[in-house]
Amino acid sequence: MRTVTRPRRYVASHWLFILRPVLRYSTTRDAFVLRLVGRSTGPVLRPDRRRQRRQPFEGVERRHAQTA
Repeated sequence: MRTVTRPRRYVASHWLFILRPVLRYSTTRDAFVLRLVGRSTGPVLRPDRRRQRRQPFEGVERRHAQTA
C-alpha cells in the first residue's frame, strides 16, 4: 500500500467531460482516477473550482505602512 498520497491535479470541467470514458470517480479520494489502473498509478484529477480572477481591492493599502 502506498503511504505517500498522489498529488491532486486541478483540471477544467470540460476536460473531465471529454475524458469521461477513461476516468472513473473515486469516492475515497473525492477525485477522478484512470479506470483499471487508477487504484495504484496515474493521475488524480479534481475539477477546478477555484476562483478564476480576484476582484480588485478597493480599500486602503496598509502593507508596508509606517507608524509614527
